[in-house]
Amino acid sequence: MTPEFVVGFARQAIEMALIISLPMLGIGMVVGIIVSVLQAATQIQEMTLTMVPKIVAIFLALLIAFPWIMDKMTTYTRDLFLNLPNYVR
Repeated sequence: MTPEFVVGFARQAIEMALIISLPMLGIGMVVGIIVSVLQAATQIQEMTLTMVPKIVAIFLALLIAFPWIMDKMTTYTRDLFLNLPNYVR
């Protein structure tokens, strides 16, 4: 294993983790901005008002994106295991 291979392998794993987490992070950001605008407009500064909608939205995004996430994870893992003999060389 060369250092370039290890860095490339780690980069690919980090990219996969970011791609998988993107739907939940994006929905959380959008809902957070909407709630912040509503809080600024109404001057209600309640902490639970920001957390509860984000948690519910992220959970719904996870339910919707779960089949896609599982497909990405199984494809990545299958490719990893199939190419494992090539990685050991």
